[in-house]
Amino acid sequence: MSEYTDRLFATKKRYPFARWIANTIEDYNELSCKPYIAAFDTLIDHLVALGEQASTEAKLEAFQETVETLNDLNDNDGLIETGEREDLCEICNIIAIAAGIDPTKYGGGEGPASEWRDW
Repeated sequence: MSEYTDRLFATKKRYPFARWIANTIEDYNELSCKPYIAAFDTLIDHLVALGEQASTEAKLEAFQETVETLNDLNDNDGLIETGEREDLCEICNIIAIAAGIDPTKYGGGEGPASEWRDW
């Protein structure tokens, strides 16, 4: 694997979902978090497939797809509240940095998730 791929896969250790589940709030469990994990796993896989040399625009399209998926998930389950929103924006920024994107250039400085998020 390349250093780029390693950096992206390493971001999975920063996912907030295990912490959400551990908080023992009834709505946050393995089943309810599974689609959120899948959305981020898909983002990372997409960025890996694009490769480090892909254009920033192509990489941002992958983020847009993911954020729109998160919008749909939240429309259905309403799991994203203030703390979760902050966690999701943070993990998007962590992944963006690993992909070679400066998150402060997007979403009014908040990162790429803020370009498309409804939450």
